[in-house]
Amino acid sequence: MALNIIALESSCDETSASIIQDGKVLSNTILSQSVHEIYGGVVPELASRAHQQHIISVVDKALEEAGISIDELSAIAFTQGPGLLGSLLVGISFAKGLSIAKDIPLISVNHMQAHILAHFIEDPKPDFPFLCLTISGGHTQLVLVSNYLDMKVLGETRDDAVGEAFDKIGKMLGFPYPSGYLIDEHAKTGDPGKFKFPSTSVPGYNYSFSGIKTAVLYFLRDKLKTDDLFIEKNLSDLCASIQHTLIKMLMEKLILCAKENNIKEIAIAGGVAANSGIRDHLIGLSEHYDWKTYIPKLEYCTDNAAMIGIAGYYRFLEGALCDLTVIPNARLKF
Repeated sequence: MALNIIALESSCDETSASIIQDGKVLSNTILSQSVHEIYGGVVPELASRAHQQHIISVVDKALEEAGISIDELSAIAFTQGPGLLGSLLVGISFAKGLSIAKDIPLISVNHMQAHILAHFIEDPKPDFPFLCLTISGGHTQLVLVSNYLDMKVLGETRDDAVGEAFDKIGKMLGFPYPSGYLIDEHAKTGDPGKFKFPSTSVPGYNYSFSGIKTAVLYFLRDKLKTDDLFIEKNLSDLCASIQHTLIKMLMEKLILCAKENNIKEIAIAGGVAANSGIRDHLIGLSEHYDWKTYIPKLEYCTDNAAMIGIAGYYRFLEGALCDLTVIPNARLKF
């Protein structure tokens, strides 16, 4: 009999459901919330309400696309955290209800670990141990991955995540939220050496992105005093220079960590891994340092239930189940 796992992702502002059969993705339905755009960021209360509105239809669509009936499900995987508490609660409550109704087990999943295990959805898959740079709107981490369930954070941001830096700087440039992808697009036609911005360095493998935000803010403030159209005239060069600095900061620590831990299996994961500049730069580094690099498909970079399902699949195989006492954890650690 096939092992059919339904996976639920509701950590932030995407409502997603996926069906995983014996470790293979049969469907991956994602509904994004556009309501947050006018507020310049995700509003937690609106996010949780939207999850409540859409989770049933998203689950129905995932089952339909997979050709699986609800009675054929073997287990339920869901995001326990980290994320927005109200959003997580919607997914966990639905999972508990389905578990009770169908008498099938629950599998709690760490959202950030799932981003890393998205690399095991399709070939090529990294060999253990590998080093993963996990970059998103809420996290920036260097993670040593020894097996499917054994992961250790070697370094992380001490303040803002790189995705947050992209979005906040994008707001300074006049872009709507989310703006990271717009910086990436404009950077393609700009000169990355046109403007110089300082890159903050902190001890070890850790990161800090608050400094570059402040530097860009003061730089733009001074330029706009004498030229109201400075941003408009230099938009592509500004984006290219800012993105170049952020990528440099990311890669310097990745190179250091890979060298000192003697690892040549390198992966990236998370929503910011969709950035074309970061992907291209990593490919260049792989040739220079003789790395084997792994970059997930764009659909598996952003928040999605397929990654929750694949993480749940490996946890199920190891017997790492949970019971109905499980609760959401907005600050869940590895």
